[in-house]
Amino acid sequence: MAHTDACDRRRWVLSMLREYEVPLTRFVTRLLGDEEAARDVVQFAFLKLCDRSDSTPNDDADNHTARWLYAVCRNKAVDHLRMRQRSGRLSETEMPSRMSREADPAQAIERDDLYRNLSSEINRLPEGQREAVLLWSEGLSYREIAKVTDRTEVNIRVLVHRALQSLRNNPSVRAMAE
Repeated sequence: MAHTDACDRRRWVLSMLREYEVPLTRFVTRLLGDEEAARDVVQFAFLKLCDRSDSTPNDDADNHTARWLYAVCRNKAVDHLRMRQRSGRLSETEMPSRMSREADPAQAIERDDLYRNLSSEINRLPEGQREAVLLWSEGLSYREIAKVTDRTEVNIRVLVHRALQSLRNNPSVRAMAE
């Protein structure tokens, strides 16, 4: 009986990994600007998931676990940023590197420039707005973001609205849209 439970749990953890590894890595890469560090953070979160004894494979637990994974990744990323700031290695120009598989190199360069410029503008937002808009862009609901960031849903709505409004009114972002 215990063997069956262990197999079910293993399958469940692997299904969570398949479903959330890519979006979590993308989210943390945007926060850190470093894909390798982001992969380490996501790996840490899934190792913590394996150690949790209170997680069980069912629909309600999956929804709770997804929020929990985002929260663990967010907190670990914040710790990583604090450590980099203390060591003086954080630079405003640090951006995630993206390799394109586009057929047209000119389109790939243009898309990378747009991505870098928009990421730079998002990184200039106040921390709360930046974090909320990054989670929102990953498809999390306001309620899920509130639980991940330990804020109220109303506060998250305001943060996302202000971030998007700030980006819309930013002359650099306007120039990118033209």
